[in-house]
Amino acid sequence: MKRMGMIFRAKANKALDRAEDPRETLDYSYQKQLELLQKVRRGVADVATSRKRLELQLNQLQGQSSKLEDQGRKALALGREDLAREALSRRAALQQQVTDLETQHTTLQGEEEKLTLAAQRLQAKVDAFRTKKETIKATYTAAQAQTRIGEAFTGISEEMGDVGLAIQRAEDKTQQLQARAGAIDELLASGALDDPTGTAKDDIAAELDRISGGSDVELELQRMKAELAGGSSSSQQAIEGGAQDGAQQPQQSSPHKFDKQ
Repeated sequence: MKRMGMIFRAKANKALDRAEDPRETLDYSYQKQLELLQKVRRGVADVATSRKRLELQLNQLQGQSSKLEDQGRKALALGREDLAREALSRRAALQQQVTDLETQHTTLQGEEEKLTLAAQRLQAKVDAFRTKKETIKATYTAAQAQTRIGEAFTGISEEMGDVGLAIQRAEDKTQQLQARAGAIDELLASGALDDPTGTAKDDIAAELDRISGGSDVELELQRMKAELAGGSSSSQQAIEGGAQDGAQQPQQSSPHKFDKQ
């Protein structure tokens, strides 16, 4: 069970490492720091609010204390010493409350200064982290792009690897088709395969066509010479007779060629 648990954790860690994007992690860390900075600022605002409330209470108590003092003076001036004593007693109680509130006010003011300083320091750290974060993200993006370009040029990337395999398969098929076409042409030329269209000819038929074509050219050439020379009809007949003799000569040589074959 321990071994299975270790293997599972190793597989999960590897999968998470492949899925993790450092840029997203940095953005998430920056977001958490902003949230923490916001909480500190909110704490400073709460402490400042409490301090302000104490200041209002202090002003109110001090106003009541001054009023009781004035009332005691008036009562003593009128000969009402008992009222003056009561007014001074109440003023003394208020003074005790004022002293306690002043102590609390001093404490809150100190906490507010500490929180303000902490917020300023945290703000500086967050700003520095943001600058470093953007620098790391830009460097990572550039390195990633450079790696992809290098893989594309070297053909080791997955996408370019598939393209390279497709090109290799196409070249192999092209070479195979070219070799097959060449083999068929050779077999047709040698007579090992029959051409149903009748366009393919063996060596003997090609030689006969060449001789026949040559005699036709000679006959046409002699006719043109006769026309230019203004020869008579008898010379035309002689030319035609000579052409016929020339046409019969290849037929006599053909058996020799068949014998050679």
